[in-house]
Amino acid sequence: MKRLAIPALTLLLAGCGTIGSMGSSVGNTVGGWFGSGSTKAKPAELVEIKSAMALAEAWKAETGETGASLLQPTLSGEHVVAAGGTRVVRIAVANGSVAWRSDAGVRLSAGAGAGAGVVLAGSGKGEVIALDLSSGQPRWKAALPSEVVGTMLVAGNMAIVRTGDGSIHGLDTADGSRKWLYSRNLPALTLRGSGGITLAGGVLYAGFPGGKLAALNPANGAQLWEATVALPRGATELERVADVMGNPAADDRQVCAVAYQGRVACFDRVTGALLWARDTSSNSGLAMDGQNVYVTDDKDAVTAYDKASGRAGWRQDKLARRQVTAPLALGNWIVVGDGQGYVHVLSTEDGRFLGRAKVDDAVRTAPVDIGPGFVVQTGKGSVIAFRLK
Repeated sequence: MKRLAIPALTLLLAGCGTIGSMGSSVGNTVGGWFGSGSTKAKPAELVEIKSAMALAEAWKAETGETGASLLQPTLSGEHVVAAGGTRVVRIAVANGSVAWRSDAGVRLSAGAGAGAGVVLAGSGKGEVIALDLSSGQPRWKAALPSEVVGTMLVAGNMAIVRTGDGSIHGLDTADGSRKWLYSRNLPALTLRGSGGITLAGGVLYAGFPGGKLAALNPANGAQLWEATVALPRGATELERVADVMGNPAADDRQVCAVAYQGRVACFDRVTGALLWARDTSSNSGLAMDGQNVYVTDDKDAVTAYDKASGRAGWRQDKLARRQVTAPLALGNWIVVGDGQGYVHVLSTEDGRFLGRAKVDDAVRTAPVDIGPGFVVQTGKGSVIAFRLK
């Protein structure tokens, strides 16, 4: 596959292409792709927070630099597993001590996932690496036809892995043998970071480029239903990009997803029937709690939508052009990271800023709930845990 570097965007040419790293706001860079010498808009200045809550760093561990890959830690029992560079680490939630550190021998593009006694990571060369959860020792490797991307999950005895060609693979956690494959055709252009997966209630929900959301049986890959989050519109391939971004969010009743240049939409989890939809555009993703669906849009604003009706509640737009991650809903708080190396805590009630912390580099993926607080992973590979007080 030939790679052609273009200002602020990376286009992969092989029948289909991938636009950019979602560490930058696509809305701010597309014009610069075709234009001459246009400059990136300056990130918004941070507003002062009155009576800020204490956002204390609990511990910090290191993997390796993530580069353009969107790597996200995973909570596994009383440990966090994370991948970066060529390394995978297992870290104690209680104090940040490293239980083990393993070198995969290849640069990692996805991970970490954990379950059934294994930790999963993936490479840009299509390798899936499984390590022993207790010791970090190699268990098996599997070769897939394309770059391993995004979230890696374990469902029962099945490792669920996505590749950059739009496919989802079900691999046996015992030896890495492929048990099923779900694939579909991709549009000519897709966004890096599109096509997340979520496991809820024994069903796998997967978003796709082209605006589709599918419910799959994780045991055999059979499609249970398919729904339309957004329809591609426009005269050019670039205008028609309508990829589902980030991981879908689900509760007992509904599953929600959001698309770039499209909509945020919620569907009945059993039938796939549309419950509500609102026009918006996101290049990062969403989260859900008991009351709202929270979307980070492509202008880097966070909006709360009532999850029963879809009515917009509040919108926090003071982080414009800061390359804001998908949100984490955590009790009474919404947590996001940004591309300038900050973590922000918002109120679920009205979106006002409650706290802020500086980290060592850009945060490109959503913070992760670890029970007593949350963790973020930075571009330098640091895995940093925070406590909310």
